Amino acid sequence: MTDHDRRLRKRSVGTPGRGAARGAHRPGRPEIEQAVIYGWHPVVEALSNPKRRLRRLLATENAARRLTESLGDLRITPEIVRPEEIGRMLEPDAVHQGLYLEADPLPSPTIETLNPRSLVLALDQITDPHNVGAIVRTAAAFGVDTIVTTARHSPAATGVMAKSASGGLEHVPFTIVRNLAGALQTLGERGFLCVGLDSEGASPLEEVDLRRPLVLVLGAEGKGLRQLTRERCSVLARLDVPGAIKSLNVSNAAAVALYAVTRKLRPV
Repeated sequence: MTDHDRRLRKRSVGTPGRGAARGAHRPGRPEIEQAVIYGWHPVVEALSNPKRRLRRLLATENAARRLTESLGDLRITPEIVRPEEIGRMLEPDAVHQGLYLEADPLPSPTIETLNPRSLVLALDQITDPHNVGAIVRTAAAFGVDTIVTTARHSPAATGVMAKSASGGLEHVPFTIVRNLAGALQTLGERGFLCVGLDSEGASPLEEVDLRRPLVLVLGAEGKGLRQLTRERCSVLARLDVPGAIKSLNVSNAAAVALYAVTRKLRPV
C-alpha cells in the first residue's frame, strides 16, 4: 500500500477496512453522523439536492468528467482517484461506478409536522438494506411524503441502502420513531387512515375505501406485521394475486400496493 493509499484509508469513513457510514445504525441510535453515497444515480441526485450538505467527493477521472458534462459546475470539487481506491473503502461487491460521496444526513420530518394530505409508508422491522432501498426508490416514484421507521431494527440511510434506492433518498425523507405502534396511534389521532398490508387481511386492497391522509404499513418478510402494529391499523388489507405463488417480496409488494393506492387517491 502506498503512502497515498494509507492517507486515503485513514480519512475514510466507517469500520476499519470497509466504508460503512460513521455512526451508522446502532440499536437506540436513530441518526447517522455521516452518510456514504456511491454509484452514479445516487451521487448525481445528492449533488443535485440543495438540501444535502456535501463533505467530500471522490471520483475517477472519467466519472468526474461525466459529472461535469451532466451537471455543469459542481457544488463540491472532486478528488481524482483510481477506481481501486474507492473500492477499498466499500464492500467487495459494491458497484461504485467511480463515485464516492460523503455527506450530512438529510433533515427528517416529525409525525407532528406531516402535511394533513400526506401519503406515508411505515415499515415494521424491515431490516434488509436492499429491500428498504428498493422501497425508497418506489416511494419516490409514487410521491410518498415520508417513510416512518423505528430507531431499532432498521438500516441506516447510507451505503448499500442509498445505492439500492438509486437516488430516491433525496426525494423521500425518513421519519424515525422509537415505537411504531405508538407512532401509528398518534397518526390515527391526527386523522390518518392506517392501512396494514397483511396476507390475511379481511379485504383486498383495491376494495378498501382509501382517503388522505394515509399510512400504508408494511411488515417484514416471513414475520409480517407484529401484533401490536396490526392492532394500531384502521384496516388490514391483502394483495390478491392470481398465480401459483401467493406472496411477494416486500419491495415488490410495496410497488404493487402503492400503484393501487395512488390510482384511488386524488392528487394533492
